[in-house]
Amino acid sequence: MMNRRDFFKTVGIGAAAAMLPGTLSAAAPASKRKPNVVLILVDDLGWTDVGCFGSKYYETPNIDRLAAGGMKFTNGYAACAVCSPTRAAVMTGRYPARLGITDWIRARFQGGKIPADKKNPSGYVGNGPVQCPRNALWMESEEVTIAEVLKPAGYVSCHIGKWHLGPDDWYPERQGFDQNFGGCDYGQPPSYFDPYKNGRLANIPTLKPRKEGEYLTDREGDEAAGFIRTNKDKPFFLYLANYAVHTPIQGKKDLVAKYKAKPPTNQKNSTYAAMVESVDDSVGKVMAVLDELKIADNTLVIFSSDNGGLLGPTNNKPLRSGKGNPYEGGIRVPYIFRRPGAIKPGTVCDTPVISVDFFPTICHAAGVALPAGREIDGEDITPLLMQTGTLKREAIYWHFPHFRGRGIPPYSIIREGDWKLLKRYAGKPEFELFNLTKDISEKKDLAPDMPEKVKDLDAKLTAALKKQGAKIPRVNPGAKKK
Repeated sequence: MMNRRDFFKTVGIGAAAAMLPGTLSAAAPASKRKPNVVLILVDDLGWTDVGCFGSKYYETPNIDRLAAGGMKFTNGYAACAVCSPTRAAVMTGRYPARLGITDWIRARFQGGKIPADKKNPSGYVGNGPVQCPRNALWMESEEVTIAEVLKPAGYVSCHIGKWHLGPDDWYPERQGFDQNFGGCDYGQPPSYFDPYKNGRLANIPTLKPRKEGEYLTDREGDEAAGFIRTNKDKPFFLYLANYAVHTPIQGKKDLVAKYKAKPPTNQKNSTYAAMVESVDDSVGKVMAVLDELKIADNTLVIFSSDNGGLLGPTNNKPLRSGKGNPYEGGIRVPYIFRRPGAIKPGTVCDTPVISVDFFPTICHAAGVALPAGREIDGEDITPLLMQTGTLKREAIYWHFPHFRGRGIPPYSIIREGDWKLLKRYAGKPEFELFNLTKDISEKKDLAPDMPEKVKDLDAKLTAALKKQGAKIPRVNPGAKKK
């Protein structure tokens, strides 16, 4: 693996890409600066948690307007059903299994103690019949982030909100970002109200309180708008990673009251609805400042979520289940791309895309080369955005080699075309097979009726995981045989 110094020696800037047809960088004089990139990644936002993806209870006019001005993907996926693996995949374009980040990262206050040698945990754990690989406590510094690959091209980068990829030595500013507002090892805020504290934690260490009682999502939107204003005359990369709508479920009182008075649907949590609207307001602040400064046409905006919606606060129907689960409710999320003048407004794409695709697509838009000497698992989806072609790959993959509570054993997934195969490493059934085009709710398991299809997809899944260097759950050699 290349270290960062070698990377910055070898990375190239493909400026010619900005002048080619079928590109996200519209043809322009060579003097015109590179496009800005705004990546909005909401925490725990479900597939149907916004109006343009079907919600009749939550109100998201700004997100809906974003979709109306660009392309919406109906088969957009998070790289994992929980947060940290997806966030690492977004930043690097590499599957979580390749990174060794396959579960959410424990913060220091949750027992994520950093070893004295500063080496990520290795080996297997578990006293039952199946042992699971240890999860990482941080994303390694040797990984190359979007911020780092854009820096040689003159981009200034800012992270706002949730990071959750390791403690101090692995904060955003150590991973290529010029500014960081709120990114730390926390997976959720102590509170959504300034000074962001609870009985256990005093604050968010990288976000200085400024006004008691201020709502965190409002603050994130303000910081985002301020960063854009300050850097309007240079190419910028803004990573707005809202802490909302993750727990604790806390909303602004006026918005909570608004939704309490509104007739419920299958979605009916008024406090969660208030949080969704605050996220929408944050998106609105970003869009407004881009319009005001007349730089919207030179800005690629991407909107998505790190995993499916949490059952209880929300409802993901018609998708089955929710966050943490291998079913569609755990991994299918909203996906929107907008670039005025390049992406046709109001378009919809049904091709499956996944979090690892952000990295190569952003590199293409910025006209920079992918980092040399490392495998990038994502694919540049520009042909889909420009409606000029299709993708080369045949399948996408997930790997979660851990138990999640008592109800979810370790699993891997392959989706190829209409077909989704779920493989469990403990418990029964070992396999489930679904045709997602005919059965989006995953009600009919076809595995018993189609053993050859199961065999074929399992072979492809096994080969892909081997290529990624995935750590597979193993039989516990010390377990007592019954």
